[in-house]
Order: sequence, then structure tokens, then C-alpha cells
Amino acid sequence: MEATSLKDILDRAFNEISEVRESFTPRLTPREIGTIKTVSTGIANVSGLPGVGFEELIKFPGDVFGIAFNVDEDEIGVVLLGEHYHLNAGDQVERTGRVMDVAVGEGLLGRVIDPLGRPLDGKGPVISSKRLPIERPSPAIVNRSPVSVPLQTGIKVIDALIPIGRGQRELILGDRQTGKTSIAIDTILNQRDYNVLCVYCAIGQRASAVARAVAILREKGAMDYTVVVVTEGSDPPGLTYIAPYSATSIAEYFMEAGRDVLIVYDDLTNHARAYRELSLLLRRPPGREAYPGDIFYIHSRLLERATHLLEKLGGGSLTALPIIETEAQNISAYIPTNLISITDGQIYLSPSLFELGVLPAVDVGKSVSRVGGKAQLAAYREVAGYLKLAYSQFEELEAFTRFGARLDENTRRIIEHGRRIRALLKQPESSPLPVLDQIVLLLALNAKLFDSVPLDRMEEAEASLRRAVVDIPAEVREHLKADAELTDNDRKAILEIARKALEHFQPS
Repeated sequence: MEATSLKDILDRAFNEISEVRESFTPRLTPREIGTIKTVSTGIANVSGLPGVGFEELIKFPGDVFGIAFNVDEDEIGVVLLGEHYHLNAGDQVERTGRVMDVAVGEGLLGRVIDPLGRPLDGKGPVISSKRLPIERPSPAIVNRSPVSVPLQTGIKVIDALIPIGRGQRELILGDRQTGKTSIAIDTILNQRDYNVLCVYCAIGQRASAVARAVAILREKGAMDYTVVVVTEGSDPPGLTYIAPYSATSIAEYFMEAGRDVLIVYDDLTNHARAYRELSLLLRRPPGREAYPGDIFYIHSRLLERATHLLEKLGGGSLTALPIIETEAQNISAYIPTNLISITDGQIYLSPSLFELGVLPAVDVGKSVSRVGGKAQLAAYREVAGYLKLAYSQFEELEAFTRFGARLDENTRRIIEHGRRIRALLKQPESSPLPVLDQIVLLLALNAKLFDSVPLDRMEEAEASLRRAVVDIPAEVREHLKADAELTDNDRKAILEIARKALEHFQPS
């Protein structure tokens, strides 16, 4: 083969360039350019974009983006998604022709990002497989499957009395510092052995609170299956507003791939406040408590995206745990009642119980799951069946005894049994319990094996019984895990082991 000279190579290259140049036809691409009229905290008013659509992304100088919120005849009210200090009246803005979207994919697991998909953990750029719009229609009713598979939180009082199913929306509400975030974090920690991916969305939180939550997740190894989406209190209100929608699109990517996903919104009170701030700045008419009239809709369209899909669509699920902060135990305020009516139940945390050291401070009387026992294992449903009634009965009788009434023997027994229920349902933070341990504890509680144990030794007795769980025969364990009902032999074997474990705690 003849050697090709350098001149021949250059001639061929120049000929190819000439052919491409001659075949190229330049085309004019129209671009719509607008002008900033006014800028204020979190918003800007823009003129000169006649073709812009609602919620279209608009590019500002300095790589700041905004969302078209008010589309009026003469100007557009834009919600800014970044700092506005360098923007001035008269600056040019440009249409992007697309709506706000966010990076999704397996590469986000273990990362801490903001609602725009930018990394906040110092681990380099986020690797994503695709992008999804943050606002997406919720699945149609015909594509939804009934909620029937339990989502185990590892928290005894919730799994027993207020069970949550995969695809459910369960509201967590209570005053400040009553343990709302702790319940959500413990639920995420418990998903390690259940193949459930988690998205934790911190909305307008203090940086120290978010750092603490991320540190707990890292320490317990939960970041391997968790994505954390963060906006801090100092961030622009526009970022705070889009945070839960971005987090939901990230979660939906996994759900549509057939995975089970848990998403925590912490908390939607800050989200509602950010939306109120934006609405008032954009001069939308204020309504009750100065919230705009569509405040219900912004939360309902968010939470309607949580569901359990049909098997033919992959069978994935998205379970939502929105958090709401109440003021002075007022659960009938505007935003709490909105969320209660949207969700499938609520877990109410009482400051009174918190002060008494009953942790988690779940008020069983005001908490409810509208899915109920359908989302519990058969064995769990059997042992937890009468527990809520017994506990509520005890609370009523305990309130009655404060008046100094004389009690008959039967009432005294009910109260003593109720005190053991309350003691057993206490649980330290960041220590979720496996289902098998919970079933054994509740079975022993139902059989009143704890009734003769002194109250000050209940914690030791519970630890002793949990250690004895390893002695349960393998066939009984498999039976319980297979969602089968308890047989008489299963019950007898478990109670025999429980009696042996608790005999050292009986009074002499």
C-alpha cells in the first residue's frame, strides 16, 4: 500500500471542509428577549415576552433562572430561583422554551442536592440519566392499585396502632420540638432491610437541623438508599416553593421503575409560608390568614402523586410522610385542616406527652390511619387488634382516677395493664425494631405477661424478651414473615419462650 503524502491528506481535508461549507444553509433562529421592569425579594416583573407560557423557565443574567408565575397582558411576574442582588431594572432576560425540570437517576442516591439538582455535599457534580419536569400529573385512578403492603416504620406505637401502607399519605403533625422529624428519620433508617428507597426533602429548615439529620443518616448507613433535597431558611422563597415538587419527581423516577419509595416533606408549613410570601409579592389577592385561594391546590396536587401503581405498570409505590407544625396544639388551623383532609390519616404528637417523657409522644386518641389493618401483616393485625381500644380505655380511666375516686378490682387491673402498654410502647430515638420483635412483645403484652412486672423494670423485661426472640423455632419465624395468620402452635411456642424470659422479673 502506497504511503500517503502530507499534501494529499491536507488537500482531502480542505476539500471536505469546502463541501460542508457549501452545503450549509444558515438559518435565523428567533429569540424572545424581554426586559426587567422591577426586582424585589424573590420576584421580578418582566416585560417584552409575548409568547411566554405559565410556569415556563426564564433565564436572567448571571445564570439565574425564574418561573413565569403571573402571565398578564403587559408584564410577567417571575419567581426567582436564585439570588437577585446583581439584577437591575433594564437587564435583558430570555425565554428558554421549557418548564422547570430536575436531574433524576441512580446517581442521586447518597447525595445531598438543592431543588435545582446542584450538589451541596462537596462530592462533585451529580451524575444523572435523565431529567423530569418538577410538575407532573398524578397517576390516573385506573392506574392505581389498593394499598395493601405494609411500610414498617420500626416504631411500635405506629406499626401497631396507626399502620402505614406503601402508597399511603400519612400526615405527621404537632407543635415545635415534639419529635416529628425524629419519627420520619427513624422510618427512613428502618427501610434498610425492606428494599425501600427514600427521599428526604428539607423545606426551609435551619442548616444545623439539616446537618444533624444527614449526619444520623450517614452514621446509620441510610444514605446508601436515600436522596436528600435541601433548602435552608436563608434561601430565596422560590427555591423553597419548588423543593417538594423537585423531590417528588426524583422519587417518581424510581417508582416508575418498579421500586418502592418513601418521601418525607419536612415541613409543608414552611412551604405554605413561602408560597404566601411569593403570592403577596406578586399582588395575588390574599384570603384567610393572608394565604392565597389556591393554597389547598398546591398541596393536593403534590400529595396526589403518592400512590401504589398496578403490576402492569411496574407495581412501584410512593409513600408520602408530610410534616406540619401546629401552634399551641391547634390542629384546626387553616393549613393543618387542609393537609388532614388531603392525606389518608395523621399521627399527632402531643407536647403534654413529650413533657411527661412518653416518647415517641404519639397521641393515640387524635391519630388515625384510614388504611388501617389492611396494611398490616396478618400476624401483626391479630396481636395489635385490641390494643388501641385497651389503650384508649386506660387513658379515659386514668383521667377519671385523678379525681380521687375509689376503684374496684377490675378497673385497677385495666389501669395497671394500660400502664404496661404505655411503658412498652415507649421507644428511644434512632432504634427501630424488627417486625418479629414487635409481634413477640405485643403477643406477650396481650397475654398479660407484663402485668406483674414492676413498672420500673419494664425496660429490662423488654430487653430480656427481645434477646429471647432468637430462640423462636425457625418454622415459626418463617410463618410470621410469610404474612400468615398465627396458629395455636405458633402462639403457644412464642408465649412459652416469653414466660421463660420474663420469669426473673416477677415479684417474689
